[in-house]
Amino acid sequence: FVDVASLPKNEHDELCCSYAALLLHDEGLEISAEKLNKVIKASGNQVESYWPTLFAKAVQGQNIEDLLTNVGSAPAAAAPVAAAAGAAKEEKKEEKEEEEEANVDMGGLFGDDY
Repeated sequence: FVDVASLPKNEHDELCCSYAALLLHDEGLEISAEKLNKVIKASGNQVESYWPTLFAKAVQGQNIEDLLTNVGSAPAAAAPVAAAAGAAKEEKKEEKEEEEEANVDMGGLFGDDY
């Protein structure tokens, strides 16, 4: 569960559009900017006006089932849908790099020659 109220505005808007697109897809409806706006407004949310158009263009001609099952290898046009997965991988990579940096021998440069 993601508390959308605690997210920054751009992440909130992206998540709202993602959920709206998934809902439309699950119902077998076309994912258009107009329909995304209707779903978002019906959910009591508001997003910047460019998000629904961006999402509609990103998924136009895409097989949503393929996007959902191949998140790691999704085409660039579907980047907003796959952004959450990429952020988690990036965070793990940064943690690993920090661990590696902690074991660096400075050769007594800072008096740590023990």
